[in-house]
Amino acid sequence: MADYAPVERLAPNIASFANSYVRLPAAFYASTVPTTVPEPRLIKFNDALARELGLTPPASDLAAIFAGNLIPAGAEPLAMTYAGHQFGGFVPQLGDGRAILLGEVIDAQGQRRDIQLKGAGRTPFSRRGDGRAALGPVLREYLVSEAMHALGIPTTRALAAVTTGQQILREEGMVPGAVLTRVAASHVRVGTFQYFASRGDEMSLRQLADYVINRHYPQAKAAERPYLALLQLVATAQARLIAQWLHVGFIHGVMNTDNMAISGQTIDFGPCAFMDVFDPATVYSAIDHYGRYAYANQPRIANWNLARFAETMLPLIDERQNTAVSQASQVIEGFQAQFADFWLAGARAKLGLFTAEDGDAGLMNDLLEAMHKNQADFTLTFRALNGDARSHFNDPSAFDAWAINWRARCSREPQSPSERSVKMQAANPAFIPRNHRVEQALQAAIQHADYSLFEELLLVLANPYQDQPEFARYATPPELGERVLHTFCGT
Repeated sequence: MADYAPVERLAPNIASFANSYVRLPAAFYASTVPTTVPEPRLIKFNDALARELGLTPPASDLAAIFAGNLIPAGAEPLAMTYAGHQFGGFVPQLGDGRAILLGEVIDAQGQRRDIQLKGAGRTPFSRRGDGRAALGPVLREYLVSEAMHALGIPTTRALAAVTTGQQILREEGMVPGAVLTRVAASHVRVGTFQYFASRGDEMSLRQLADYVINRHYPQAKAAERPYLALLQLVATAQARLIAQWLHVGFIHGVMNTDNMAISGQTIDFGPCAFMDVFDPATVYSAIDHYGRYAYANQPRIANWNLARFAETMLPLIDERQNTAVSQASQVIEGFQAQFADFWLAGARAKLGLFTAEDGDAGLMNDLLEAMHKNQADFTLTFRALNGDARSHFNDPSAFDAWAINWRARCSREPQSPSERSVKMQAANPAFIPRNHRVEQALQAAIQHADYSLFEELLLVLANPYQDQPEFARYATPPELGERVLHTFCGT
């Protein structure tokens, strides 16, 4: 495998960079420039997102810039330092092994956003890795992250995808290399805090916490205990996020602490997937052998990850350890109740309910249990509640029995059927990134350099809550021979 030289700062000014992370002490990152690739070729550029970010790259330089061959003026590339629990085991140093943060910009709404190249070559944290990304995972992350955005779920975004002209070695053999440019509120993770806490570096830990408060949670400054307030705000953001995942049948697949963004965005789309048939024990990730990150386990794992975050914050919350533990524990112990509130609010929307009654959680859980027993498709069942949902059940009478209680519950509200239908359509997508459709698009690109399925799927997923009759095939679950049961990490 050929090694290419690090690039120089050759590109024109494409944005007004306003870098802040690079102003932190050297322990937070390693200055790292991308490694050039032989034949960069642009696959996709997100023009709408570029306008939102105020980016104005020349069309002739798109491939070179987003492959890492050219560095824009004002960018200050770096690889971030962090640690993390991976499948429950702590790794004291991870860091960006194949990702390089170009810098930050202020978008049209005045929000600071990271611009990061993923797969742009080795960094000081690459260990034995090649620092590269394969085409398949790059396209998967592009599709799924943009679909999550269209679904209204906090997420990193995809700005560009570029092939490199290289073949890279993976378990399946030699595959095309690619680089993804992703945009995030930030890339600070629970694992970033763990890195400094594990070294007893309280000064750096405090600097990191202050940085996060200033960037993401400025309201914490006014609290009596700002660092406790930070913990609570992060817990609330995660409770809301995980509830949103469950509402659309999303399974992250690798909820390690280094994949949990402090901002509350979905980050790192590795072996992720959306459920077809509803089963709370569903696992797609080929490396999750014991179901640690199964669909229904995600709230519990988020709580566990937050407990690890809380551990890092103890010396900042209060110098008296017992007091700090007591206060942090209250936040962690309250997570499940917070999650339940967010989940129930979303459940009511999916069921078309405008008011709250004590039995609503039971009504939702009864439907999910009937769906599980009858192998009903998660997305189609909810989309069709006002229509032919019973046709998705092996035993349609099971839906009929549940629907008696649901219709009685709806009758106690004054809203009209049309009002209820509008509410339900806005909460229940018609289109998700079906695993078999994603895989078809990836294989066409990998094997034949055919990106037409990728483009079409991206177009469909941009409007997930709208009926699109011309693309109805993208809403249907896979036939038996099309089912994709395992997804894989990009490394």
